[in-house]
Amino acid sequence: MQDIYSMTGFGRSETVTDEYRVLVELRAVNHRYLDLSLRLPRRMNCFEARIRAICKEYMQRGKAELFVSFEDYTARGRVLKYNKEIAAEYVDYFRQMAEDFSIRNDIGTSVLSRCPDVLSMDEETGDEEWLFSVLEPVLRKALSSFIEARASEGGRLRSDLLLKLSGMEDLVGIIEEASPSVVDSYRDRLSAKIRETLSAASIQVDEQRILTETAIFADKICTDEEMVRLRSHIGAMRSKLTDGGACGRELDFIAQEMNREANTTLSKAGSLRIADTAIALKSEIEKIREQVQNIE
Repeated sequence: MQDIYSMTGFGRSETVTDEYRVLVELRAVNHRYLDLSLRLPRRMNCFEARIRAICKEYMQRGKAELFVSFEDYTARGRVLKYNKEIAAEYVDYFRQMAEDFSIRNDIGTSVLSRCPDVLSMDEETGDEEWLFSVLEPVLRKALSSFIEARASEGGRLRSDLLLKLSGMEDLVGIIEEASPSVVDSYRDRLSAKIRETLSAASIQVDEQRILTETAIFADKICTDEEMVRLRSHIGAMRSKLTDGGACGRELDFIAQEMNREANTTLSKAGSLRIADTAIALKSEIEKIREQVQNIE
């Protein structure tokens, strides 16, 4: 039996060494398709396609957010740059200011170096394979943690759904048991009413007509087909849940078909007991539909 995965989950992994710190966090909620958004450090933007490919190995559906933090405690990948053109513009403006206000131009190297953008610390994009070799194991560990959380929640969903299916079978049994007595009760009431009406006029009761009317009524309120299909849908959903895997879409379709049969049963209800039971069925099916929305 395979695991069933909830689309709601959280995963986290962190690695800290003397040279760097890498943190990966992943959270997700239910969604019709896989919608993955990434928040990466600038140095790792080039890995977006590779990160997405790895994530797809672990999930098929869900709206997920992946956050990556990277701190490099060494000078690896960073370089100090001197922007000569910007420095020259500062020198020209300082000279112009001295002339405009008749003041001494005392600009020096230390002053000029503190001007914005004259000196800048940039990150080089080289050594990408080393950087990805640092990220990948942390990413996969976070994804594994994420999958464990989804599987744990999926197991709880499976148990709850199987319990609800058993309850639905009990409700189907009540309708099946109650249906014949509804027809018998209708025949008895119809016969008594006709006999009471015709006895006063000394007119003989047409037994065949009573049987015909009863048969028409029985056909009108018959829910045999609906109950057979409901039991079939319950069995199909139980089988999908037992087999496991990515079955969320199939479960949602089965739940829709269950709801269709419950609606038809309610419209045919020939007694208050059957109507109340059909309403209870619809309530359970709605709970099931809400639950399967969370299954991958």
